[in-house]
Amino acid sequence: MKRLLTAFLIILMPLSPVNAYWEYGHETVAQIAEANMSAKARINMQRLLRAAPLIGTPKCPLRDIKDASAWADCIKRDQMRWGYTDSWHYQNVDVCKPFDLKSACARGNCVSAQIDRNSTLLKDKSLPANVRLEALAFLIHFVGDLHQPLHAGDHEDRGGNGLKANYGFISGSNLHAVWDGLLADRAISAAPNIVRRFSAAERAVMEAGTTRDWSEENWTVSRDNAYTRAVDGDPCGPQPDQVVTIDEADVAASRSALRLQVERGGLRLARLLEEALG
Repeated sequence: MKRLLTAFLIILMPLSPVNAYWEYGHETVAQIAEANMSAKARINMQRLLRAAPLIGTPKCPLRDIKDASAWADCIKRDQMRWGYTDSWHYQNVDVCKPFDLKSACARGNCVSAQIDRNSTLLKDKSLPANVRLEALAFLIHFVGDLHQPLHAGDHEDRGGNGLKANYGFISGSNLHAVWDGLLADRAISAAPNIVRRFSAAERAVMEAGTTRDWSEENWTVSRDNAYTRAVDGDPCGPQPDQVVTIDEADVAASRSALRLQVERGGLRLARLLEEALG
């Protein structure tokens, strides 16, 4: 009941393109990563987390990887201090034009560039623990952000925020919110549990690639699944005059794609954390 009430309250709030996966989605990506890291990497991560008081965000704690997964969203409430990070959570790459990451990442202000930046900072053992911890928290969150397809693909509507959508009996939402939380929570919580130790063969396939590869992959999912299913046809046609409806057929067609991206995000995060901390 608490989760249901929270969902309704969030739907009524104005959504911006930086509101990525609701807490459950980010925590799931982080938990998959933790389950697939070495003991050494987990220990070194816990050592960094001890520097949390030096970050100075007591209202946004950093006690464990679950806290870290939501930290970058939590600190946005303090716009005076952290407002400059807003554009780091997404990249509006038009799904109806050739894939062009460069123009969406001017001066590094996009999610894939910040994954690369914070991964580099985390690896640098000459930096103070609090600097590396900040990089760790950003990295954990941003890998989750990138694997929410509507943070990687856009159709001049702020990542689906401008495309009004009904989801089942819930009206007055939009496509971004559906993929961020309503559909995501349902897909992730379905059996079997996706938080598990993956085999070496599974990890080798799913964790491969660069941030550019992952960006194009999620951009494709955004176009071919999220937008195409929402408008029942051409994702690049005129924006519908009517509110679109995400029905059970759309849910069935989208659930596996969304689960797969969460799994990939978790294993890719595990790889990055292993490279830096293992």
